[in-house]
Amino acid sequence: MEQRKHLWNGKWGRLARRDIFLRVDADRWHVEQRAGGAEGISRFYEYGSADEAEDTIRALLDGPDTWRELSPRPPSGWTLPNS
Repeated sequence: MEQRKHLWNGKWGRLARRDIFLRVDADRWHVEQRAGGAEGISRFYEYGSADEAEDTIRALLDGPDTWRELSPRPPSGWTLPNS
């Protein structure tokens, strides 16, 4: 599974932090909506197209938070230059 996007609401702390992830696996698109950081609770959505997944992400971003896009994590097989 490849991570394509990671969005964060810019807030720290278990009660305030929200993350949204967009991932793709073959022809299936996955959206994860996480509340509470790494130890938080997640909801998962699965779609057959990128457009459907992006529509869900746009709906999840609606509200007062200031969302930021973070760099996706590279697949575990990647190595950084000079490492």
